[in-house]
Amino acid sequence: MDKIQMELFEQLTGLHEIPAGAYNIRANSKKDSRNTTANIDIVTKEDKDGIDIYVKPGTKNESVHIPVVISKTGLVECVYNDFHIGEGADVLIVAGCGIHNSGDKLSRHDGIHTFYIGKNARVKYVEKHYGKGDGNGENVMNPTTIVNIEGGYMEMETVQIKGIDSTNRVTKGKLDKDAKIVITERIMTHGNQTATTRFEVDMDGDGSSANVISRSVARDNSKQIFYSVINGNARCNGHSECDAIIMDNAKISAIPEITANDLDASLIHEAAIGKIAGEQLIKLQTLGLTEAEAEEQIVNGFLK
Repeated sequence: MDKIQMELFEQLTGLHEIPAGAYNIRANSKKDSRNTTANIDIVTKEDKDGIDIYVKPGTKNESVHIPVVISKTGLVECVYNDFHIGEGADVLIVAGCGIHNSGDKLSRHDGIHTFYIGKNARVKYVEKHYGKGDGNGENVMNPTTIVNIEGGYMEMETVQIKGIDSTNRVTKGKLDKDAKIVITERIMTHGNQTATTRFEVDMDGDGSSANVISRSVARDNSKQIFYSVINGNARCNGHSECDAIIMDNAKISAIPEITANDLDASLIHEAAIGKIAGEQLIKLQTLGLTEAEAEEQIVNGFLK
């Protein structure tokens, strides 16, 4: 990776060097580097662009990093990555895409990630999206995550804070008996950016549960739409929460849908959209902050 690509890599992973353990780094639509371990294998797909990640049953205390960095203007790609998590495994997976666009053409990355999580397996999945560049070209990212859990557990954290002009984010989950998923989204839009996020979870097995939490901030003239669809098809517990701050001339819509198809399905949805409270600003300004600095402090704390 060159200097620009390394900066994107650091934003996505929080690391200043190539990680230990298994990794696959993709730069400008090509494999930059790859490492596997005795318990984690990464295989290039033969039928389409992407990789298969295989985590052996019982694997513990290991990680997989699969960041994508794009530094060319006009590059458009679609990548398919499948994760096969063996029974009883416990792994951290760090993914995401960073785009540096200094030209006048659109740069776009679509990533379709599909998970197959076995019984008693635990996965923490962190996906970050970041964009920058001094050109007029747009940065577009459309992540799709499809999760199939068979009696396992997944914690999913998605973050988009800066530099993405347009995004259509889709997450789908199918939960069998005793399967559990916790999804936390943090997103901020500014300028004329647009963001649509859609969560769809089917709880098909007894004892399954889903908790979907979205925290978002819309500034300037940006627009956001949040969809949440939770279907309780068995004895299960589902919770969806959207909490958003609206600023300037932005627009935000929260559209919940919960459906109980079983007598013992317990489902809850919460949604709140509002501006920053005046007393919060005043309190911080009395401590010496300007109004703009106070707003920034509140927004940063809200998105943590």
